[in-house]
Amino acid sequence: MKFSKEIITGITTVAAIGLLVVGINFLKGGSFFGGDDIYYAYFPSSGGVTPATSVYINQVEIGKVLEVEYMVGEQDSSKMVRMKFNIQKEGFKIPKGTILEAGGIDLFSKGIIVKVSPDISQGYYKPGSSIQGEVSVDIVSQVEAYADPITQKLQVMMGSIDNMVKGVSSFWDETATSEIEASMREVKIAIKKFGSAAEQIEALVGDERVKISRIMSNVQSITETLKESDDQVKHILSNVKTVTDEMTTLDFKSVIEDAQKTLESVNAVLDAATNGNGTLAKLVNDEALYNELVETNIDLQRLLKDIQLHPERYIHFSVIGGKTKGANFSPDEEQELKEVVKERNN
Repeated sequence: MKFSKEIITGITTVAAIGLLVVGINFLKGGSFFGGDDIYYAYFPSSGGVTPATSVYINQVEIGKVLEVEYMVGEQDSSKMVRMKFNIQKEGFKIPKGTILEAGGIDLFSKGIIVKVSPDISQGYYKPGSSIQGEVSVDIVSQVEAYADPITQKLQVMMGSIDNMVKGVSSFWDETATSEIEASMREVKIAIKKFGSAAEQIEALVGDERVKISRIMSNVQSITETLKESDDQVKHILSNVKTVTDEMTTLDFKSVIEDAQKTLESVNAVLDAATNGNGTLAKLVNDEALYNELVETNIDLQRLLKDIQLHPERYIHFSVIGGKTKGANFSPDEEQELKEVVKERNN
């Protein structure tokens, strides 16, 4: 079966027109064969998004922007720009509560960013639905927002530096120069003095080098002597250890018990004296006995004084059978009485 040239030309023309329409639709962002889900989004501004830019979710392209249209007469500023976009990902639905952002994906790319809501209990948007979106802050705006405060601080700092330079310039006159020169001369003189002091110290060290050498030799001799006496020191320490071991083995417990018993006896005697029991208590507590002892001592003092003054009243010696006067004492008693009188006189 043969076709005429006219039929072949017509078929070719129709095919070419179809391919042209499909190509134009593809270049606009639609799928090659169509059938994509279409949605509308409203934004306060375009954020730099143009037709044929992509729609992203988690930085993965899932669709294209088909139209960007300014809504004339729209009083709501959040709906002044309408964008028509499609979803080319088969089976993907947009949950209600999803946020759409128009703006920069990176430094060079623009598009719509789909932030899917994790809550799907509200259902999904149907194809053809209108979704409210927002404009994301691009990187340039973020850099400007970050750089503006720094720029202001730099301007303030530059002003402070300018003032400081002016102050230094006003200070740097002939007077300041002369003062600096005088200071440098004083520094030079001080360096010379330090050099002279260093030379004196070096000479002193040279003079005392022999003494230092002798001291070190003496120290070495002492250490050698200590080293030679190591055995003796060890023997002394062993003796000290033996003495301490013997002291630890003594029966301190029995000694402490004896001392405790002695203290208990003394306490018993003191308690008895305090309570008026026994001879010691009578001596301590009997006031009449104390008074008698005092009177006896006084009488004895008087007797001794009288014997000293008038011994003839008590002792009489007769050589030739004279009459005996006074008291009669034996020779031992007379000797004892003489010693008492002699001690009293002394």
